[in-house]
Amino acid sequence: MSFDSSTRSTIDISALLAALPARIAEIPALAAARDPQHVALIEDARRLTSAQLLQAVDAVAALLREAGVRGGDRVMIVAENSIVQIVLLFATARLDAWALVSNARLSAAELDSIRAHAQPRVVAYATESSADAKLHAERHQAIQTPTIAPDIGAWSYTVDSAAIAEPVEAASERQCAALIYTTGTTGAPKGVMLSHRNLLFIAAISSRLRKVGPDDVVYAVLPISHVYGFASVCLGSLHAGATLRLAPRFAPEAVRRALAEERVSIFQGVPAMHAKLLEHLQTHGHSWSAPQLRFAYSGGSPLDAALKAQVESVYGLPLHNGYGMTESSPTVSHTMLDAPRSDCSVGEVIPGVEVRFVGLDGIDAAKGEIGELWVRGPNVMLGYYRSPEQTAAVVTEDGWLKTGDLARQDADGALHIVGRSKELIIRSGFNVYPAEVEHVLNAHAQVVQSAVIGRAVEGNEEVVAFVELLAGAAVTPAELIDWCGERLAPYKRPAEVKVLAALPAASTGKILKHRLREFL
Repeated sequence: MSFDSSTRSTIDISALLAALPARIAEIPALAAARDPQHVALIEDARRLTSAQLLQAVDAVAALLREAGVRGGDRVMIVAENSIVQIVLLFATARLDAWALVSNARLSAAELDSIRAHAQPRVVAYATESSADAKLHAERHQAIQTPTIAPDIGAWSYTVDSAAIAEPVEAASERQCAALIYTTGTTGAPKGVMLSHRNLLFIAAISSRLRKVGPDDVVYAVLPISHVYGFASVCLGSLHAGATLRLAPRFAPEAVRRALAEERVSIFQGVPAMHAKLLEHLQTHGHSWSAPQLRFAYSGGSPLDAALKAQVESVYGLPLHNGYGMTESSPTVSHTMLDAPRSDCSVGEVIPGVEVRFVGLDGIDAAKGEIGELWVRGPNVMLGYYRSPEQTAAVVTEDGWLKTGDLARQDADGALHIVGRSKELIIRSGFNVYPAEVEHVLNAHAQVVQSAVIGRAVEGNEEVVAFVELLAGAAVTPAELIDWCGERLAPYKRPAEVKVLAALPAASTGKILKHRLREFL
């Protein structure tokens, strides 16, 4: 299925794929050749030009080689968004090793289980830019590296000399570039293997569709240890010659200042970030100031109409929306720059990617009907590391990725995600999509965000909602149930609303529903 809008119809996918570099490690070299003095990376402590970034990548690749890293080894990078993290991932790719990007904010148990599964040759810790990385480094008695020029910030590392390298593939669509472990609902870590072509395709297409260029300053607060921050924000921006303004954590005041004072032109976040920024402006009486902002985006979890309307009235810009998952590198669809939408659709399927909607019976759903979304294209992962069974369960022999998400497509090509097939609540024989109930709760003036899950009761399921309220909110759970009752069919109404100080979330801001199930 393909639908035309002006930007996307001019993109020749076979030409775009043919023009991609063979490895992500070529991005810094291409940028340095284009404009060596252009500022590529900015963090609070320092900045690097394109020429300095290339110099740093060369120096760190030499250090990793001395530590024994070879093609096919895994290099685990424990960090928060920082210059050292980006240098490490390009240096790893330069050696044809796999960059295993891990968020330093994960617990010791989570990081250790990823490490045990992936068996990296080297674990690198960004000790200067992340206090959490420093604690993990101390726990593993990591060795401090010598300083290099240009200065990228201190880091340390450990070596496992027993690690076994994987075979190296010459073809960019076969060689793994990044290993990203997903926050699965099962608890067992799943390592998604993304090829150089997977990542470069998304970097190229996303920056083309957003018309990213050297004048752009991109606020990078979405974790680069997460696929959206890695492929679309980091690689996409650098591939297009833009400047990345790195922020290790989301802090509303830091975002406000960067938008006002640092020429930020692109701000991408999860819905919770936009909600918390608006709450911060309101609480502290700050006026909105973002003189260079031209593109604001929401992704990573469902966007509701009330938040979209609020954000757009404050930002004075459309809030773009999109959909993807780690296994699709991540982008499947997003709203187009020249065709913003008034609804909460996740936009059009990006050029080069095909979709299907498959019913429970395994047969394609009728046009416009809900089915499980299947995706095929140059963005679909190589598979799960060391788990051919799990790979075979989600990727068909002819390359279709079964997303596990329920979706439908309008006649104009707009995609709507209605929920996770696993999260569907069946109440008295009726389907309840949690996102629908969450939209209603989030529209309440005193609710910051909500999450809805099903609870088994004898012979049935009931709807339970968890909410995070504004500071000083007075609304009661009973009032929120009544609020839903006025706006939803009786079977969709929550049986219980629980108020939490904060909903459990991954570092990306994505709400962890499996943790909420533990509360029940």
